[in-house]
Amino acid sequence: MTTPSLPRRKTGASGHTLAIQEPIPGAPSRSLRVRAAGGWEKFMRRSSVTAEKAAEE
Repeated sequence: MTTPSLPRRKTGASGHTLAIQEPIPGAPSRSLRVRAAGGWEKFMRRSSVTAEKAAEE
């Protein structure tokens, strides 16, 4: 008597699905918000350097 082979399991397959939330219409995507935050930090650094230079003069 032979035993039937078990089905192969895919690596990393847990059977669970990740529910991705639908974005609100008109709302910026996460990647755009991350880019905007980086740009804002750069803007603030530049403005502080400019303010320091103006104070020295």
